[in-house]
Amino acid sequence: MVICRTPFRISFFGGGTDYPSWYLEHGGSVLATAINKYCYITCRYLPPFFEHRLRVVWSRIENVQTYRDIQHPAVREVLRFLDFERGLEIHHDGDLPARSGMGSSSSFVVGLLHALYALKGEMPGKHRLAMEGIRIEQDMIKETVGSQDQVSAAYGGLNHIVFHRSGEITVRPVTLTRERIEELDSHLMLFYTGIKRTASDVAKSYVDDLEARGKQLDALNGQVDRAIEILSGNKCICGFGELLHQAWTIKRTLSDMVSSEYVDGLYQKALDHGAIGGKITGAGGGGFLLLFVPPSAQDRVRRALKDLLHVPFKFQRAGSEIIFYELEREDYSQLDLDRPVHGGR
Repeated sequence: MVICRTPFRISFFGGGTDYPSWYLEHGGSVLATAINKYCYITCRYLPPFFEHRLRVVWSRIENVQTYRDIQHPAVREVLRFLDFERGLEIHHDGDLPARSGMGSSSSFVVGLLHALYALKGEMPGKHRLAMEGIRIEQDMIKETVGSQDQVSAAYGGLNHIVFHRSGEITVRPVTLTRERIEELDSHLMLFYTGIKRTASDVAKSYVDDLEARGKQLDALNGQVDRAIEILSGNKCICGFGELLHQAWTIKRTLSDMVSSEYVDGLYQKALDHGAIGGKITGAGGGGFLLLFVPPSAQDRVRRALKDLLHVPFKFQRAGSEIIFYELEREDYSQLDLDRPVHGGR
């Protein structure tokens, strides 16, 4: 049995420039961090005593014979990609809800890849996990997703992720003093709006015509370096919050689906009670509201947004990890374990 723990992420700056349709022509970059909220994937080889060959437990339970019959698109395509030949049982649990702008779908794909490789006795590197996760989501599942979430899930940490025109992706850890990291962390608040949406649906509203939004994307890309300069310097960290506000103001112009009257009202209420800046995480539309708030104003903001769930978090450094691994002890050598789990049987 294998248990894999893969972090969710928060993207601060540069979101939108990580779509291949943009960065393969113009380049792109983001500043993002993994956080201590996780996707857990448990996998084991299924003993050959059951009528089904595959059991997948998520928000529903699927008992099927072949991967082609699996309804969960990520599980189906990861099994296709790895060409698994044995019966499997897969369980998913998450600290945060799906469709909430925290990179949950990419954490799932990267975590499932990592767990299944471990089950096969393989140890893929972080870059391989990230790139294969991107391929599965973008090319096999055909989701309208960028390329940053898979990187944050695989690598962990606070990173400057650069997307090159060649298609290469460079991960540059942002090295700060412990005091500066703690200062940034102490100024961030996360609230759940309760609005679920599919990120790809929001992204489709502007990704299909990114060239028409080139001015906004260039501005968002430029803010990445400015944000790193603020963090690396010794000036007031409140400049980071001010930059977040500018970025959200720009991002709202990408599509009418990025925000809403309700979200705008929540954000303005937070500003009125002491927040300096913030954004809706992910592609927008709902999910979590990230706010930059001086510690002295956080009680006021928390009371102003009392109808929302406040979710404390910390930065996470390790990325996707195998946290439990136990070799199979049972001997089924006399049974037909090699019978394929796919191919119409």
